[in-house]
Amino acid sequence: MTQDTSRAPIAITMGDPSGVGAEVIVKAIADIPVDKRGGFVVIGDADTVERAAKVCGVDLAFHRYGTVGASGSLALRHVSVEGLPGEFGVLSPRCGEASFRYIEAAVRMAEAGEAAGIVTAPINKEALNAAGHHYDGHTGMLAALTGSKSSWMLLASERLKVIHVSTHVSLRTAIERAKPERILATIRTGHEHLKRMGYDNPRIAVAGINPHCGESGLFGTEDDDSIRPGVEAAIAEGINVVGPISADTVYHRAYQGAFDLVIAQYHDQGHIPIKLVAFDSAVNVSLGLPIDRTSVDHGTAFDIAGTGKANHVNMLAALDYAARLAANRQHRAAA
Repeated sequence: MTQDTSRAPIAITMGDPSGVGAEVIVKAIADIPVDKRGGFVVIGDADTVERAAKVCGVDLAFHRYGTVGASGSLALRHVSVEGLPGEFGVLSPRCGEASFRYIEAAVRMAEAGEAAGIVTAPINKEALNAAGHHYDGHTGMLAALTGSKSSWMLLASERLKVIHVSTHVSLRTAIERAKPERILATIRTGHEHLKRMGYDNPRIAVAGINPHCGESGLFGTEDDDSIRPGVEAAIAEGINVVGPISADTVYHRAYQGAFDLVIAQYHDQGHIPIKLVAFDSAVNVSLGLPIDRTSVDHGTAFDIAGTGKANHVNMLAALDYAARLAANRQHRAAA
């Protein structure tokens, strides 16, 4: 953990109050060295966070955000939502509303320079939409809140990194969205992110969309008509990219070290290999936004919420990635 407490803290949103978000947060913070905890603030329901600490058996002190707490205590920014704290593991529009308010507060903090970045605990999309906030998830919500025209989801693990051309849409819509312009924009976004993270010349592979990339038109022409032109345009810009490469081999090649990043054409094409090889350690990173955001790559886990059993390794990875992004942003600003 490379957190520098001399800058603005990283804001951690609690996620759905009925889920495991509060639990993985307190367990992760408890694992962070005492002198690093001042670099974070949790945005959510204070009672729910404190209850989660008790459920998890975590010895962690808390203080109100904006006040000076004891060494090693965790700053809490309480956002009041009527009816909380509720029950763990219950789908509720009230919790969907709370999830939205926590994220909105964190975004405004980051935009104002009061937060160095955002780390989000899981939300429940059904609860979010039941509360009247009609988004496909965090990435779309963050794009809307920041006024961004486009955003991307990158899943990062030690040996495999994947950025998606499209995510939470039907497979039919994903195919329709795989146009040369979007392919090129996705390659550019992934390339710029890896450069920021210290890769001098990122090696990027673009997965095909049809079996064997269409096999010269036998199984569809989308790879030749839409994906290849986007790749060629990126090559013309000097980006080190190849493709399309058949999706049944490209992830294995990347995992073995041939590529630093794979461009996935749709949600499951990218998520399945990442969750197979790095289920507990992969970090969800939002790109294309004016603020930095990372997240755990798991859901609300209503079935175990309130038991203290939730694994916090993924939250630790998200916090560490956010700290690296914040340090990188600060370094670039000082250069």
